[in-house]
Formats: sequence, C-alpha cells, structure tokens
Amino acid sequence: MLPPDLRSAEAETLTAVRSALAAEPRGRWTVEWRFEGLRLLAPALRLAGDLLTEAGQGRLLFADEGAAALARRESEILAPRIASYGDERRRQGDDSGINGGEGDGEGLLLLVAPSQAEYDLVEALCGAHRGAVVLLNPNLEDAAVGIGSVARQRRKGFLSTWQTAYALLPDAESALRRAHPGEWELYRLDPDGYRLVRSFERRPDGESRAEALAGEAGGGLAGQLRGLNDLLEGLQR
Repeated sequence: MLPPDLRSAEAETLTAVRSALAAEPRGRWTVEWRFEGLRLLAPALRLAGDLLTEAGQGRLLFADEGAAALARRESEILAPRIASYGDERRRQGDDSGINGGEGDGEGLLLLVAPSQAEYDLVEALCGAHRGAVVLLNPNLEDAAVGIGSVARQRRKGFLSTWQTAYALLPDAESALRRAHPGEWELYRLDPDGYRLVRSFERRPDGESRAEALAGEAGGGLAGQLRGLNDLLEGLQR
C-alpha cells in the first residue's frame, strides 16, 4: 500500500532504513523521495534526528557550506553533527576516522541530495568511511555522460555498491515503491487511487514497468501472455 502523505512516507522510510542497517550495519543504502516540488530540508532533518540519535555516532552532510549552515539554523539539536561534504572529507584526513581510531569513522553518514557534480568527492568520502552511509535523493549519474566508458566504469564500480532501503517514485500514471526488506511494487493510478499491479525482486526498468501496466490493462502482447499464464495456472489447480 502506498503512503497517503509525506509524513507517512517518512515513517515508512525510518522503518525501512532501520531494517536495512540491521541487515548490513556497514552497508551503503539509498532513500529516494521523488515528489514534485518536495523541499528536502525539513524531512531530511526529521529523518536524521531519528537515525543519528539511534546510531549514537554520525553526521548529516550537505553538498555545500551554505546548505549546511541553513540546516544548522533549522535544527539546534543536530547542529553540531551537520557539515558539508568538503568539511567531512577534510575531517577524515585530519582525525582518527581513517587512521584506525574510534571516532566518527564508525558512525552513520547521511548525505543529502548528492549530485553528479560532487561524484568524485562523494566517492572519496564514502570510501574513507568505515560505517554505514545513507544517500537521500542521490543523483550521481549524469545523463550527459551517456553510455561512454566513464559511465560504464562508474556503474560497475562505485554506483554498483548501493542498495535501496526505501524508494517512492510516483509519475503521471503510476508509482514505484520499495521498502526494505520487501520487493519493488508497481502501482497504477486509477480514478479512485493507486492499485497494486505487480511486484519485482529487482528494480524494474522503464520497459518492464510499461509491460506490466499494459498487461494489467489487458492490452497488447503482454496482456495476452499474462492471460494465457493465468489460464494455465487455473488448469493446474
């Protein structure tokens, strides 16, 4: 079932991230809230408030110092644990985090909206961190890179190390959802709301989503094959 509002999605996210971190305490996880017009700061602070309190150690990181300063003004409680990507990378080089000590190198890092522009910095920052990392609304792939060698190397390397803890991806006609440890769920938007169409073990691509939606509607080859499959299953009962 899809959450009815952002606060419900945040509650689902917290549960899913807890499950993901319990499964892999030093894993690399992503959270995606792809709502049009979403202002990310407030929900990011709420999520970080819960996760960093539970983790005991860790930091909430923003792409630049301006965004980090704004976040510190919005949350006095979290302010000492908020920094920019660059500040955290310098911190890793200065303290015991990458030299075998205790420190924050074992804590949780929550990175807000890392983009392709920060790709190299984010890769270095995560590579030097020994604890868990969660990326919130990452956009580390650059469409301009396309299918070139750089894109292939990134997909086989750093980008391939991430798993989805939570995702809620609505569009004009459907929505895709995943909450760890569950499967990916595809919903179709009907006049009376969203309706579950199909579940997938792995994140479906655009073609798979289109086929599933067409099959549910009973149109085209996908719909015919699904009807045949249903008939065969019925005969075997």
